[in-house]
Amino acid sequence: MPPKRKKSPPRPIALSDGPLPPRYAGRFDGCLLVFSDASLKRHGGLAAVLFDGEGVAPQVATCSVPAAGSNELELQAALFGLAQARAHFPGRPLALFADNQDAVLRLERAKASGLAQEPALGRMWAALGCREGLAETLADAALCWVKGHGKCRGNALADAHAATAAG
Repeated sequence: MPPKRKKSPPRPIALSDGPLPPRYAGRFDGCLLVFSDASLKRHGGLAAVLFDGEGVAPQVATCSVPAAGSNELELQAALFGLAQARAHFPGRPLALFADNQDAVLRLERAKASGLAQEPALGRMWAALGCREGLAETLADAALCWVKGHGKCRGNALADAHAATAAG
């Protein structure tokens, strides 16, 4: 029997100084940066972290929801982030960052083809207390996928707050 290999220690991840790594930061100048994430433990936890400019402390919003599938929770988190941005910064152009590619693709499909293609989005939006404005909010939003557990400080903050909200 061959000897067991020692496990290599986990590689530390150096987070970006700002909400986004420098190579992406210039693309979103003037936009409200919204990071969303979800976590599942005893129940689901959603988090939205909103950055309104350099050097300003982020606004954090969390909520607990019933447990659901991972992709559905991530989609709820993205919609929660959009709802928080709309409530606190109405009419402001924004960039939504989510680490779930499926959630971003579903939102992009709804943005391009209309909400009739994704009726579940309207129900989720209404469950967040929003009665109207999803189509307008999506029209004003840049939707971006970020690699989970990468070097993005905004994503790391959203991840930590979602885990706390999930209990």
